Amino acid sequence: MRILVVEDETILADGIAEWLRREAFAVDVAYDGDAALERLGVNDYDVLILDRDLPVVHGDDVCRAVVESDATTRILMLTAAAAVRDRVAGLSLGADDYLAKPFAFVELSARVHALARRARPAAPPVLSRSGVTLDPARREVWRDGQPITLANKEFALLAELLRAEGTVVSAEYLLEKVWDENIDPFTNVLRVTMMKLRRKLGEPSPVETVPGAGYRVV
Repeated sequence: MRILVVEDETILADGIAEWLRREAFAVDVAYDGDAALERLGVNDYDVLILDRDLPVVHGDDVCRAVVESDATTRILMLTAAAAVRDRVAGLSLGADDYLAKPFAFVELSARVHALARRARPAAPPVLSRSGVTLDPARREVWRDGQPITLANKEFALLAELLRAEGTVVSAEYLLEKVWDENIDPFTNVLRVTMMKLRRKLGEPSPVETVPGAGYRVV
């Protein structure tokens, strides 16, 4: 899952990004509304975490732009204003959820997981195929009932493959959804991570390479 965090308080923005990366999300960060619109025009994000009071371009205008673009991006609006009228105003702009500052990172994470499930065609909270089960919220994986410990990128990679429900997922799509904007498009990181994932899942491998097309869980 790809997330954009837009927050002008750099320490808070970087803290949110680091927390979500630990939960296997791919996260980009922007510190003003103009930079946010630039990234939104280039990348396909599942969830936008948007501070309302932004410099350069106000958060309300960023929210309107996303809604008017008919993107499937879900918007979690952050603000220091906690009054009911402020929450209603934010949701009326088209935001999907609203969280007042200060907040607990665990609550932010729970809300992001809920929005991420709604960002695409409905998927079950727990993903399962070919004896492999993955729980995104609890960050747990099993194969045939046996727990498997995965690194963050391995977990995110497996989650994207399971969400595809057996269809082929291209390498380009996986690089976009599992890594952030700093990834080198010519890197072999996907191949290396896939090799490690297959090794941990064991034989026979549930992940199949489709030459010239990508990967799928059979």
